[in-house]
Amino acid sequence: MKTFTLGASLLIILIVLVTHCLEAEAQVCRPSGNIRGKKPPPGECNQENDSDCCVEGKLYPIYQCSPTVSSNTKAVLTLNSFQAGEMAVAHRNAITSTTPMTTPVVALSTGWYSKGRRCLNDIIIISANGRSVRAKVVDECDSTMGCDGVHDYQPPCNNNIVDASKAVWEALGVSRDNWGEMDVTWSDA
Repeated sequence: MKTFTLGASLLIILIVLVTHCLEAEAQVCRPSGNIRGKKPPPGECNQENDSDCCVEGKLYPIYQCSPTVSSNTKAVLTLNSFQAGEMAVAHRNAITSTTPMTTPVVALSTGWYSKGRRCLNDIIIISANGRSVRAKVVDECDSTMGCDGVHDYQPPCNNNIVDASKAVWEALGVSRDNWGEMDVTWSDA
């Protein structure tokens, strides 16, 4: 009888562990809080590439996490100018002002950036038209903060953003009038 009880107990523990692991894998990244928008000082909100400015009093969700990375991770591709003057400071010297602007580079949402663990690694981005590009991760698209001078008075990034240079959009064969936001998939290279 003890053998049956021990075997049954081990089976139950195994089932619980497997169920817990499957639930953890299937979990959705939920907001970890909100920040309240502040009115940007005149001329201080960077609206380049049709970026939004924070709205005073509006609550913006923040995320510590991003969806699970797979070989086919769904994301929203956005446009970032990666201006040469900002690079050395904003991108933690991952690239410098001497890096050619023809280099495909991206910033990933906070969870995907993984505290810099993906910095200087390459990812593969695939667009709906089937074209792909290899791009270097050079920065974080901050999902935890925003609506301040450091973030150009823009809201925090969503948790599923691949913020890409113009070179990425060009390599994907997207016509300029469609640049801005586009559903893509990506994976680590």
